[in-house]
Formats: sequence, C-alpha cells, structure tokens
Amino acid sequence: MTGYDENRIPQILKKSRTIAVVGISDKPERDSYRVAKYLKSAGYEILPVNPVIESWDGQMVYKNVSDIPGSKHVDIVDVFRKPEAALEAVRDALKIKPDIIWLQEGVVNKEAADLAKKSGSLVVMDRCMMKEHHRL
Repeated sequence: MTGYDENRIPQILKKSRTIAVVGISDKPERDSYRVAKYLKSAGYEILPVNPVIESWDGQMVYKNVSDIPGSKHVDIVDVFRKPEAALEAVRDALKIKPDIIWLQEGVVNKEAADLAKKSGSLVVMDRCMMKEHHRL
C-alpha cells in the first residue's frame, strides 16, 4: 500500500467511464496497449495520449492530456510513463481536473502523487488497472 486511495479502487472502477491513457503504445506487445485494449473491451471509453503516435486502435491520439477537448470529462488519467516522467504527466493532466490520477504498476513518484492529491484528485499509485479490474 502506498497510503493514497487504493482502498477506493472498487468504487473508482465502478464509477468511472472515461480514461485518458498517457503513454499509450500502438505496439500490441506493450503493457499500455494491452491494458487500454482490455479496458476498452470492458466498456470504458479510452482517450489515447502519446505525442509520438497518431492513432491507436483506429482512434486519433492526443499529444497531451491538456489537448483533450474541454467538453469531454475525463474520470481517470492512467499514466504509463517512467517514474521520473510522471510529474510532468501529472502536471499536464491536472490542467483538465480529472477525478483520479492513476499511476500504473511500476510508476512510483511521490512528488507527482502528492501534487495530484493537493490538487483534489484521488490517487492510485503502483497498481495495474487491468489487474485490479480482473480482481473485482
């Protein structure tokens, strides 16, 4: 446990519908691709975010979370970035005021998590959203 909002994971996954996946890959062997594909098949709306690819699973990819139109509410920003890049990703994500910042398994950055909490978002860190969804 990291002491953030891991105890609220069941509620988070049941209530949320729209997920921006930061660092999504267009390569099927990558975790970000597989997790996003699974979540999409489970009924979540996926908003792919990656500055170096143009499409994912037939969808346009946003360069940054802050490029997602303001009319689109994002429940979760799911971050697949190296821990040292997580703070920058969270700073960008907080511009759209998501309900939850989810730092994927292996992405541990206390400064990024604390910034998100201070800004009013729930935070889950070092957990895989797909594994948590399976568990429920």
